[in-house]
Amino acid sequence: MTRIRLRPALACLCLVALIACKPAPENPYPGAENYGSQLLERLRGQCEDKGGRFSKGGTSGALVCHTTPVDAGKSCARHSDCSTQCLARSRSCAPIAPLLGCNEVLTDEGAAVTLCID
Repeated sequence: MTRIRLRPALACLCLVALIACKPAPENPYPGAENYGSQLLERLRGQCEDKGGRFSKGGTSGALVCHTTPVDAGKSCARHSDCSTQCLARSRSCAPIAPLLGCNEVLTDEGAAVTLCID
């Protein structure tokens, strides 16, 4: 008789153990555990209100608001022709802001330089 009574209890114990093994929900902002979720959601909302995309960027993986500049793709000959950067190879305004990583850009004098931003 004791064996029959222990089977349902053992089954319940196993079920509880399996439920406890369920992985935690994925953090939508990995690497930002030190920031409050309300702050991150507010920053994401502000970014999206500007038409941006709030996501990791650069080699550090920091959260960044990526936006498309109004003059993206426009022809340029110097930095001052663009609201962000003038890309040296294509001679066009950067398609995204901020322009992270190392990129060849043109200065206000039209000289090509390497700009690295993380």
